[in-house]
Amino acid sequence: MKKFFAVLATAMLTVSCGESFNAGYLLSSGVKIAQAASITDEQMKAYVSQYVQQLDSQSPVLPESSAYVKRVRNLTKGITEVEGTPLNFKVYQTDDVNAFACADGSVRIYSGLLDRMTDDQVLGVVGHEIGHVALKHSLKQYKAALRNSAIRDAVVSTGGTIAVLTASQLGDLGEALMSAKYSRQQENQADDYGYQFLVDHGRNPWAMAMAFEKLLSLSNGGASAGSQAASSSAVSEIFSDHPATETRIQRMSQKATADGYKRPSK
Repeated sequence: MKKFFAVLATAMLTVSCGESFNAGYLLSSGVKIAQAASITDEQMKAYVSQYVQQLDSQSPVLPESSAYVKRVRNLTKGITEVEGTPLNFKVYQTDDVNAFACADGSVRIYSGLLDRMTDDQVLGVVGHEIGHVALKHSLKQYKAALRNSAIRDAVVSTGGTIAVLTASQLGDLGEALMSAKYSRQQENQADDYGYQFLVDHGRNPWAMAMAFEKLLSLSNGGASAGSQAASSSAVSEIFSDHPATETRIQRMSQKATADGYKRPSK
């Protein structure tokens, strides 16, 4: 797994708020497990927010004047919160094909994803990632990961107070967040959330299946002539631990067909 502060300009662009399992840290007592589990949702969100702020400060965040940002603002107009958590959207300039959402409501979309997908497909991917937040998958997995984190003692020792984490502690927290691995059931639930997210915002939910088709093509090296192909690792990062892509394509296609939606031409 990539180290959080190894090569900031590059490594930070390949992480999300829930990727890549790392069992390198072990708790020394059951008491610490109980303490880590007792951290409230709001405390966890506050620590995640510190991590995202650090991530943003070291990443190529595009300005509001960027065409990419304007496109995202248009796409997400009116999408302001999920289950009471305010959402904030930013775009990272990178050829990688990825997006992620964190428990504090931070949603980050990579320009490489915007280059390769239609508006509906992008919104489907974003809906999937927001689904993990709405369904509290992220919070559950973050807390579980925190039990195996080097930062656990610093966090639990503060009780109900939110500590301001050092750069080193933020690196440890980044490792914990990257170890937040979702189950197949959670991924399917997030897919369903993304599907309904599209429907609720007046979009054709076929975009879920078509986004997966595009990811599968890109991960197999299928880029259009004259364009720079995203690396397999960069593409697979977005769904690295998810159910088989072919299965997801079939599942979303069948759902859209059963619901009476017509597949778009592109």
